Amino acid sequence: MPASAASFDPWILAFSAVTVIVTIWMGFRSAKTSKSASDFFVAGRSVSVGWNASAISGEYLSAASFMGVAGMVMLSGYDALWYPVCYACGYLFLLLFIAGPLRRFGAYTIPDFAEGRYDSPVFRKIAVCFVLFIGFFYTMPQMKGAGTTLAYIFPGLPYWVGVAVVGAVITLNVALGGMKGITLVQAVQYWIKMFAISVPVFVLLSVYGGYGQNLSVNQSAADASAPAAIVQTVDAAQTPRLALPEKAPKDEAWIAPFGPLTTKAAKAAGLSADEAKPYSLLYTFSLIVALVCGTAGLPHILVRFYTNPDGVAAKKTTMWVMILIGVFYVFPPVFGVLGRNFLPELYAATGSKGPDKVVLELPVLIRQKYGILGSILSGITCAGAFAAFMSTFSGLLVSMTGALAHDVYGRMLRPKSTAEERMRMFKWCAVLVGGISVLLGALVEPLEINFMVGQAFAIAAASYFPLLFMSVWWRGMTMKGAATGMLTGGLCALFSAAMVNASTLASDKGPMGKLFSGFSGLNDFWKEHPLLRILCEQPAIWSVPLSIGLMIVVSKATRKTIPADIRMKMLVLHAPEKLGLKQEYIQEHQGAAH
Repeated sequence: MPASAASFDPWILAFSAVTVIVTIWMGFRSAKTSKSASDFFVAGRSVSVGWNASAISGEYLSAASFMGVAGMVMLSGYDALWYPVCYACGYLFLLLFIAGPLRRFGAYTIPDFAEGRYDSPVFRKIAVCFVLFIGFFYTMPQMKGAGTTLAYIFPGLPYWVGVAVVGAVITLNVALGGMKGITLVQAVQYWIKMFAISVPVFVLLSVYGGYGQNLSVNQSAADASAPAAIVQTVDAAQTPRLALPEKAPKDEAWIAPFGPLTTKAAKAAGLSADEAKPYSLLYTFSLIVALVCGTAGLPHILVRFYTNPDGVAAKKTTMWVMILIGVFYVFPPVFGVLGRNFLPELYAATGSKGPDKVVLELPVLIRQKYGILGSILSGITCAGAFAAFMSTFSGLLVSMTGALAHDVYGRMLRPKSTAEERMRMFKWCAVLVGGISVLLGALVEPLEINFMVGQAFAIAAASYFPLLFMSVWWRGMTMKGAATGMLTGGLCALFSAAMVNASTLASDKGPMGKLFSGFSGLNDFWKEHPLLRILCEQPAIWSVPLSIGLMIVVSKATRKTIPADIRMKMLVLHAPEKLGLKQEYIQEHQGAAH
């Protein structure tokens, strides 16, 4: 058993506490400069390219990136590498098709854009619902990361306590300063995460051999068809690879292109390797569609582009984000490979004690050899984990709170409300959303972090991505077409993901299994119908085309309702800033917004 599970380390507490205290301090400090509605919702549209790129990267690199990628690589091998690759590639879509036009339109939120593009207050209500659907799905893995990290720092601490503590801290920060208050925090947290993920990797590889050397252990074992229990030596002078438990995937499956992740449904149905291959291909393609298109449809990321001064700055910001997150994603897979060789006991655990905490546990090996150095490394990784889920949860909270305070309260319920009233409502909504997020996070301990994030991306890919892409590039889109496609595709993806989650929780051996026991029959259904299991677990491959197809068909059938000023709107979306056509959509509502 790792030392961390049996004892409390003051170094880990110190580094983690410093991260939390600095976060709160920066939140209080930034709150003093958040004076207007514009500051709360879009940081006064004054964030520079460098700061915004760091802030977006800090917001995007969540617990799924810092902890989940490493845990999934350890659990599923090469299959899981699609996650970091597609997380980064999604920004290419944003750069080419969405970032610049979206900023030129000059709204505060995506529902603002939806109403302004189609002159439809009704469409705003639909768009707000999906901000909340996607946001709450995305907060659950952040809360899982919070509970896992706190339970690691304080052995014996219940998982839900960690979720509640972190949720309370972030809710306080967001309620104090809104978007402007968290921008500096998220930018700093990116660099904390970059330091916390890279330094331990370099130290671990210098002590336990290079990445290729560690990976070759699995390759040689697979080539020799060796039993998983055989202990193999990574380096004669170093610690040998420990025996893999029965629950761990075999070496030949772990290094295969179609491994435990994509063949899960087919294996449960008893299919052979050849029979499983088409299912694996389907799962892989659907995952790629979800992650790439989903990145271009995440409300908490998209709203960040409204904080840039103009469309040119938004595109430059996107380019730098691709670079920053691309460099970051080099490191988590290394933790997964090392974890398989040196922490195989994590395979036998589930929930917050399973492979999702491999990033936190690996520095313990250094601590066992070199004492205080390992403790410091453990503290650094825990600080990075805190920065990961705190920065992403902050962005999600601002996105959802902004939708409630600005769109629901300020535009639907009380359109004549003053800026002060909206700012006050922003704070109350932050507390409400934070509380709901904590409750949901307490339910998802048995689920893998990256698995949950992938589902949030699938919902975004089927709802917001088609809306934004088609609205920006096709003048023939009508409100009825956009609403029909977004509602149908998004709700189908939401319902499918919820069914799979419920059936997975039903198979848990702990309290969640009892709570969701009514869905246990679904697991037998999935075994008999592996194709349906894959289409529900990864719904993007059919829900995205469904959404776009419905948008085209319904828009053509209702072409008479195309907005009368569509030519001007398309010109505003695409014309270079130097022509002076850029609008601030929100300015059309001066009396209500300011």
